[in-house]
Amino acid sequence: MDRRSFITAKTNTKTPEFRTNAGLFSYSPPFGNAEIIHLLKRVLFGVKQADISKVKGKTLDEVLDLLLIADPAPVPPLNNYNDANYTDPNVPLGQTWVTAPNDGNATGRRITSFKSWWTGLMLNQNTSIHEKMVLFWHNHFATETADINDARYVFKQNALIRSFALGNFKALVKEITLDPGMLRYLNGYLNNKTSPDENYARELQELFTLGKGPKSNYTESDVKQAARVLTGYTVNATTIASAFDPNKHDTGNKQFSAFFNNALITGKTGTSGASELDELINMIFQQPETALYICRRLYRFFIYYEIDVATETNVIAPLATIFRNSNYEIKPVLKALFSSEHFFDPVNRACLIKSPVDFCVGLCREFNMVFPLSTDIVNHYYMHDYIRTQASNMQQNLGDPPSVAGWAAYYQEPQFHELWINADTLPRRNQFSDTMIGNGYTRNGKKINIDILSFVDSLPNPADPNILISDSLSIIYSIDISQEVRDFLKSILLSGQSTDSYWTGAWVTYKANVSIAANRTIVLTRLQAMFKYLMNLPEYQLS
Repeated sequence: MDRRSFITAKTNTKTPEFRTNAGLFSYSPPFGNAEIIHLLKRVLFGVKQADISKVKGKTLDEVLDLLLIADPAPVPPLNNYNDANYTDPNVPLGQTWVTAPNDGNATGRRITSFKSWWTGLMLNQNTSIHEKMVLFWHNHFATETADINDARYVFKQNALIRSFALGNFKALVKEITLDPGMLRYLNGYLNNKTSPDENYARELQELFTLGKGPKSNYTESDVKQAARVLTGYTVNATTIASAFDPNKHDTGNKQFSAFFNNALITGKTGTSGASELDELINMIFQQPETALYICRRLYRFFIYYEIDVATETNVIAPLATIFRNSNYEIKPVLKALFSSEHFFDPVNRACLIKSPVDFCVGLCREFNMVFPLSTDIVNHYYMHDYIRTQASNMQQNLGDPPSVAGWAAYYQEPQFHELWINADTLPRRNQFSDTMIGNGYTRNGKKINIDILSFVDSLPNPADPNILISDSLSIIYSIDISQEVRDFLKSILLSGQSTDSYWTGAWVTYKANVSIAANRTIVLTRLQAMFKYLMNLPEYQLS
């Protein structure tokens, strides 16, 4: 099935004038398993049974309070890369490199270490939206490791985003403006009074705050004036920090257009020149379009790519009001969105195509795959990087979006998330799930794969094929499937037999003595075949 027919069949891209009139009114019960799965699949990477158990029996408000708790800062990435071909002269194996001196020979290895570390945080995430928000902001303030070319800056930027992921957006914009990695990536450290560089000033308005909507009417002159405000910032490669150099700052007045109410930022001398940044940010955040733009970005990341007139009126506009009234705190916006009738409207369930990261990491989490222990640092990181590489092969490489605009699936009209699926990436998804449910991936005698026997054994009643199928579907799918498909799944378990007792007997016999290889093989081969089929269906690509 080609990408277009796949999407049209499964996400109803042919829409009427509006998809739904549901707005931000608080959602009322039922808040059962289907609603829990829908919520968790959107805010987490996949849903583990432990995640479901953690929220079961709680009210929606209680669940959201849990999901919106920020995680503590994690242990930084470690040196897992010393081998026979290279030994980092500054960092022993198992120690962190994030504050070590730069070493050009180690840069590539450290960046891979960083990506492995980040993938591991996703795989081991708490029942919190924090990790999904880190990915959201990474895509929003997109930079590329290949251009920054120093893993220390890459990590520092990730740590910054991580610390503000559920915090204040306005404060984050200021901090990301001064971030050494961003200053390097968009040439901010080269921007001075004698040779203004407009890169960051342009993206600050076009991509990071105001967007390119019909009401974002800033001018080319506004870009030039903002670039003058931002002159004088430098980067210290030894301390990995930014600084303000008054001697490189343009001290002249900066006149902005009518879009900004003809604001004038008076030029300042000495260290006072740094305060012009605050005036610039305040000026931008006084524009209503800033809140509207960020709310649209959140909506397309977490809900659906299409924003019709009804959604703009009933969801985006009131969300933007909440955003502005909370002084640009992100939590109130997320809580309002995820507790709304709109979020739980049936039309917004199972309508998003999983991103490659969501697909790969989510598969590992929902089947509770076991990775090498952190004490085995080399294989621990390497197996995490194997998962990251699979997502990269499907066109989402953590740390390296294709441009400053991020991954096209989050902004490119009219396809948006349809871009994740094409003749190359869909087979790669199937190959990955086939490998994990089959022989898995082995390196240095260590193997990762889906232990389907363990997964099924953790379900309430795996001896009953009907209950086994229903319970499995309720975890790995967020959409119901036809009775015809259910019957086919059961036929795999029954192996051509006519009664449910065949599977029940096979499972009970296996459990009576799990060490008997023949009994184990009977149930294992049937379970692997059933779950392989399930993960190859189009429905498994949806969240």
